[in-house]
This record gives sequence, structure tokens and C-alpha cells, in this order.
Amino acid sequence: MLTQAEADALLAVRKWFPTNFTLTLRPGRNEVYELESDAPAERFVLDAWRASLRLSKIRFQNRARSSIILARLDLGGAPHTNPDGERIECPHLHVYREGYEDTWAFPLDPARFSAPDDLGRAFADFCALCSIEHLPDIQEELL
Repeated sequence: MLTQAEADALLAVRKWFPTNFTLTLRPGRNEVYELESDAPAERFVLDAWRASLRLSKIRFQNRARSSIILARLDLGGAPHTNPDGERIECPHLHVYREGYEDTWAFPLDPARFSAPDDLGRAFADFCALCSIEHLPDIQEELL
């Protein structure tokens, strides 16, 4: 478990993909991409997942230390119920919260997520939130 200050600091660390490639969102797949960072002692990854039946259901997730979810963007999924009972419609964003980890979701801030229906833009906005630079091209595979 992290303190909020530790989680915020990890989210703010500059990260990047080590090679140029095209990120392909294949149905039913969870792709894990290692990230390099300005904190070489830390391990960061980006997960890109897409449902196999409901193709609009997509998740981007930034993790630290292999298993700590710093942020997760859920697109095209079901609503989320927060620990206090508040229901948050999808799309929504999960950000690490001390004592709760990633169990809290928040509506997307339109100032930060300008076009959540545009997959490429949503991915770029999520990466900006996570301080991930030098983004790959993104290709949505339909079948």
C-alpha cells in the first residue's frame, strides 16, 4: 500500500515506451507494455485490454511496481459503484486513492479528456494524465 504522496509522485514520473510500434487493440486480449522512466529503480507498465464480445469495452491501465494500479481508464463498460455507494457511469477514471487503492472511480473531466469517444484521443489523454510520452500509433482491430 502506498501513501497518497507516493502514488501521486509515481504517477507524475516521466515515462515512455522504449521502442516505436503500433498498439493494436485485439478483441479478447490484454497486452502489457513495459515502460521506461526517469525513475529506473521503479517498474512501470501500461495495460491495454479489450473485451471479446462487447468491442467498445476497453481499459487502459498504468501500474507501478508490477501490481499497484495508479490509474485506469474504463471505456464502454458498466457503471462503477464507489465504496460510498455513489454510482459512476462509464466512461470513467480510477485513480489511486490512499486506503482504497483503485476502488474509486470518477467521471471524466472534459478539460482533461476532450473526446472519450475517439479511441486515439482517449488513449493520448490517459497517457498525458500518467506522464507517458512518445506514444505509439494505436490501431483498433475489429475482429
